[in-house]
Amino acid sequence: MHRRDFGLAAASLGLAGLLPTGWARAQTHGDSLRILSEAGPNTFDPIGIGANRGAIQLHWNVYDRLVRFGTKTLPDGTLYYDYFHIEGELAERFEVSDDKRTLTFHLRQDAVFHDGTRVTAADVKWSLDRILASSVGRSQFATGSMTSPDQFTVVDPYTVTITTPQPDRFTLPNIALTFPIVINSTLAKAHASGADPWAMDWLKANVAGGGPFRLDGFMPGQSITLSRFDGWKSGALPGFRRVVWQVVPAAQSRVTAIERGDADLVENLPPNDAAGLGTAPNVKVVGVPMQGAFQFIGMNSRLAPFDNVKVRQAIAYALPYEDMFQAALFKRGKPLFGGVPGEADGTVFPQPLGYDTDLGKARTLLADAGFPNGFDTSFSFELGLATVAEPVALLVQEALGKIGIRVRITKVPAGQLGALLERKAVPFYFEASIAFLNDPDYFFRVFYHGPTRWNFGSYHNPEFAALVEKTRFETDTAAYDADVKRMITLAKQDVPIILLWQPALDTGMLKTVDGYKYEFHRQVDLRTLTRG
Repeated sequence: MHRRDFGLAAASLGLAGLLPTGWARAQTHGDSLRILSEAGPNTFDPIGIGANRGAIQLHWNVYDRLVRFGTKTLPDGTLYYDYFHIEGELAERFEVSDDKRTLTFHLRQDAVFHDGTRVTAADVKWSLDRILASSVGRSQFATGSMTSPDQFTVVDPYTVTITTPQPDRFTLPNIALTFPIVINSTLAKAHASGADPWAMDWLKANVAGGGPFRLDGFMPGQSITLSRFDGWKSGALPGFRRVVWQVVPAAQSRVTAIERGDADLVENLPPNDAAGLGTAPNVKVVGVPMQGAFQFIGMNSRLAPFDNVKVRQAIAYALPYEDMFQAALFKRGKPLFGGVPGEADGTVFPQPLGYDTDLGKARTLLADAGFPNGFDTSFSFELGLATVAEPVALLVQEALGKIGIRVRITKVPAGQLGALLERKAVPFYFEASIAFLNDPDYFFRVFYHGPTRWNFGSYHNPEFAALVEKTRFETDTAAYDADVKRMITLAKQDVPIILLWQPALDTGMLKTVDGYKYEFHRQVDLRTLTRG
């Protein structure tokens, strides 16, 4: 089906709004799946600047990668990605050299793209080279010591190697992330030009893949249709032959649709809707704390009075964590408050920072810092996060008032807080972020180190900075663990940002839908879903 034809068909079926009940229910039987989400993809290219979460969901399901993270099962039966077990996807097997500097990937020799073209090592090489031609891809690949196309070598038509200057624990996980898709280079190059040798423009709106699903139709801001690619060789064929993915911005409309049985699965439920929907007789809600994700309160440690560690500690003791957790998330997530104070509790991070509400300690620390009567400050949050951030801000304002800190709440227009953080212009604020790679030193390197906007607290402790650099290529496990524990201890004591919680990713689905898998990118993996 051509896009124009699909657009006419979609309009006739009412895809711009909720589908007619009879048609919708007909589509939710058997091997068709209907998904509702708040937004669709803004690009089909994973290395496009500003690619949104809808873009990730699309290219995750229509492209393959060389490898993928494995799967483990949580105690409640939910499937969950296994960061520390990587398995082949387009590569039927891979090997690591004795010196741990060369990865060798052996491709499935029967793998084909959607147009029937055979997948070869030349396609892999072109695809990896293309990543380094993008500022987004180049920046991420550098975290795995991949900086030059010379590091990607075609050995034979079905073998490719990646060589790094030194052993790097992040090279292989980087290949399993969202953006290293393997592209049909013959098709893409046919749409390249001298000004655009990597077909960046064409791949924003077209698919040249061989993943488990084909793209059949797309109406921007409205709907997407996908069909199962029965020629897929990189895993068991998906349980659904056809997927209709519809954009329904209003959360209540998505909730109503699943309650009526007019949809099979609804994504990204707000906490209050997830809490209520769990009681519907025909619906189940899967809520999984998001690995690597965190919501937090940032304090710019380069700006007074937040450059004083006792001020930061005082605020950490003054916050009403339980009240914020209930008001913002209905306690749907994993707390990062409380826990063991002052020292590392193992080597996993994020972990609870050891602070609980204690206004007496907060007042004493504030007086010791030279502010017995408190001070005036502003607390900012972006309107795009208002559902969670506004109740947090109001409770922060109330709680800090009790220790003399007078807080003015500032609401930043959606999309603008990032620019302010880039300039280090915000003293005190609420924000959220996520790390795709789970190693604790990676988390600290991104969020507690350097001049980037992602160093949310503008944190700089010479001992901590030295440990970040030391652990980058550490191969001695005992030395690495000791260094990580010291970094965790410093993060707890210096508290440049106050970790609040890991929010849950809440997904509602009919009880007839099985096989839901939580992926690190927080989007729906269509491969594992089945009709129960």
